[in-house]
Amino acid sequence: TPHAAMGLSTAARGGLTALSKALSREAIVDNVTINNLLPERFDTPRQEFMAQRLMLEHAISRDEARARIAATLPANRLGLPEEFGAACAFLCSAKAGFITGLNLQLDGGAYAGLI
Repeated sequence: TPHAAMGLSTAARGGLTALSKALSREAIVDNVTINNLLPERFDTPRQEFMAQRLMLEHAISRDEARARIAATLPANRLGLPEEFGAACAFLCSAKAGFITGLNLQLDGGAYAGLI
């Protein structure tokens, strides 16, 4: 989801997504698939950094900071890196050979749209 505070990043990601979709339509004839994984709040060092910021800004514990971050997602938890890895492994497997041009949102239900 685009955020004004991350305008440059948002613009670059939008462009990359569009380019990937366009290239996927040409590459599939050679059995090359191109898909995008769109992660949202996985339990990584980035989320630890964000928790540390919340701790300082609001004088709260690490557990409270992580709970606040997790509460922004319908799943009420951070994604696990191995969940991201499993999705990536599937898309790279022969079983996903007919999937191309896809934007797979790994977001714990955060995206509210239909498509």
